Amino acid sequence: MPRVLVVDDSAVDRHLVGQYLQADEDLLVDFAVHGVDALHKMAQNVPDLVVTDLIMPEMDGLELVGEIRDRYPSVPVILISSRGSEEIVVQALQRGAASYVPKRSLARRMLATVRNVLAVSSSQQRQVRLMECMTCNECTFELENNSALIAPLINYLQQIMETLGLGDEGERTRVGVALEEALANALYHGNLQVGSELRGEDDEAYYRLIQERMRTPPYCTRRIHVHARLARDGAKFVIRDEGPGFDPNSLPDPTDPANLEKASGRGLLLMKTFMDEVIYNETGNQVTLIKYANRKEPSGSSSREEDQSASICGTQTAGESSANHEA
Repeated sequence: MPRVLVVDDSAVDRHLVGQYLQADEDLLVDFAVHGVDALHKMAQNVPDLVVTDLIMPEMDGLELVGEIRDRYPSVPVILISSRGSEEIVVQALQRGAASYVPKRSLARRMLATVRNVLAVSSSQQRQVRLMECMTCNECTFELENNSALIAPLINYLQQIMETLGLGDEGERTRVGVALEEALANALYHGNLQVGSELRGEDDEAYYRLIQERMRTPPYCTRRIHVHARLARDGAKFVIRDEGPGFDPNSLPDPTDPANLEKASGRGLLLMKTFMDEVIYNETGNQVTLIKYANRKEPSGSSSREEDQSASICGTQTAGESSANHEA
């Protein structure tokens, strides 16, 4: 049964609001006399929704909205507004309040507004709880040659990682950087067959060639295939382009100081630094990036890595090499 906390320093107004809300037998209503009292009661029993006046002693409604936003972000707040408080209402809404009801409309709109906000809030909370139950997510994408699709795809995958508790924000950012490099390679070097040798020497010619091939068959009709499997023990991303590929053994060692300034080695260096495994297939048009929930021990130290890889990856994708390419 939803619990609503009504906050108002006026006993008369508290009684009125409580009376309107208690007309719904499915609501439990509690009361507080100002913001400090409200936070004290919330610490003991977190309500599903707060209805608060704006002008109160000790702590006003505007301050209370900010405190609830910081301490209890899932608890929505409905404001009771009076004439002359319009500017404060706008500030409170900007700080995170969910809705407001003018005092002159309490009888007509209070209960309906509470019901509507509770319906939206409970739906969102159920969705969050459902997502917390997720143990594995597997998805497949077929992308056209459009660089604008790369960022939203990475953001989507990072959100799933966060839901599954894979890494902290910094680690998810590094995984995103590695994915961006792999997807950009699949687009520009794989499908469009634009080599990195022009980059840094003649950037204008490099980007002109990209735009030309975006419109020219067979380059423009190729697609990027992305398969991701994310679980609580780690994540595996398989990225394949429809280009002719290359010999993975011809890749320079990105960790060699002599190659650090080469445009062709930067992406590989970032991928190999931020991911636990980077695996190319034999034809070089597919790369697999693996990230474990707990970073693995130094290479070759234990069979635990093989067990982790099997758990995350399942069966290998057709055409995927089982050997980690050491560029």
